[in-house]
Amino acid sequence: MGDLMTTDTEDDARAYLRRGTDAPWYSGWKLTELERERFRQISQSSRQAKVKALAGECDQPKHPIPTPRLDPLELMPQQVANGLSSLSLFSGGGGLDIGFERAGFEHVASYDILNDTGEVLGEARPDWKVFSGRDGDVTAVKWSQYKGKVDVIQGGPPCQPFSHAGRQKGADDARDMVPELVRAVLAVRPKAFVCENVNGLAAKKFEGYLQQTIFKPLAGKYHVTKFTLEAADFGVPQRRKRIFFVGFADGKAAAAFRAPSATHAFKANDTLRRTMGAREALGLLDIGYDDLAPTLRSGFTGPRHTTSVVNSSTAAQHWAALKIWPNGVAKSREAAAMFHAKNGDFRLSVADCLVLQGFPAGWPLSNAVYRALGLVGNSVAPPMGFAVAKAVAAAIKQGV
Repeated sequence: MGDLMTTDTEDDARAYLRRGTDAPWYSGWKLTELERERFRQISQSSRQAKVKALAGECDQPKHPIPTPRLDPLELMPQQVANGLSSLSLFSGGGGLDIGFERAGFEHVASYDILNDTGEVLGEARPDWKVFSGRDGDVTAVKWSQYKGKVDVIQGGPPCQPFSHAGRQKGADDARDMVPELVRAVLAVRPKAFVCENVNGLAAKKFEGYLQQTIFKPLAGKYHVTKFTLEAADFGVPQRRKRIFFVGFADGKAAAAFRAPSATHAFKANDTLRRTMGAREALGLLDIGYDDLAPTLRSGFTGPRHTTSVVNSSTAAQHWAALKIWPNGVAKSREAAAMFHAKNGDFRLSVADCLVLQGFPAGWPLSNAVYRALGLVGNSVAPPMGFAVAKAVAAAIKQGV
């Protein structure tokens, strides 16, 4: 889910990223004075602790910096070139782009309204064509320029219109960009398309929306199927359920398509490989308990930018059971080692969140932690994208 909000102009995007309070869809929190004071004290305490940490005045000795046991690239072994090309919309941090690349697709271009996308993908893949900022505004692109040049269009439109955090306003939310992906598909007429989003889009309240926005406009042109996948089923050490819509122009390819089957399981069995728990994946000490990480929250979610990846009180309890501190994620593992959580739990870093999301080690992200977490938390887990990309390629080949 690359584009955070994709309003009409880059200036709107910048305004949101600066303040997040003047967009038409924004609705602030209603806090009591007692709650406001509590947040002030937490913020002040955090700032003081950070200053001490940066000065080397830790209350406790630095903990050892762990070496991750999980290499996400092993979950998506590079496939030989399949002769197919893909165009990426709402590219964000590059989750789907990585998955399609590893599945053997040739990259045509990536589009996203956030400048961060251009910086990240430009550094990670200097040979890719990446359009970001004003140039990445999908509402202004004439997609017909790609007709006959693209086999698959893939993208994860902004999830906020369909997520609980975004208040599920659907088509009434200015950030709803699903129609733009459909517009691109109708203009380019690729062999197939992939649209990913939060599982909230599968709710009954959006049945009418899906009919009017996806199924009806594409009827007679594409055979569309929808299915839900769980990231942990593909080796990602995190609970993360997402819905996919896949469409094929050719009926034979559509009939040949099979949604990806699980390759992994947290509780291993005779047929599936084992998905590591969060502690094992991060290389932490064995404490006699391990589990999948809760869904990582985007740093862009909500009325205030945040360096926390907690998305609910239940998730907070799960993090606590894992003895992992998910609030105030540090910029690096070295910084996390200096900045201890009061309860002694392991503090996450951006690099750790990459592992938990299934991104390759060293994937370049913004220097600002909340922006890095925004890109990671909004992205498709690459191994899950890889599984979908392989399935799409196989169906297209069978349909030929």
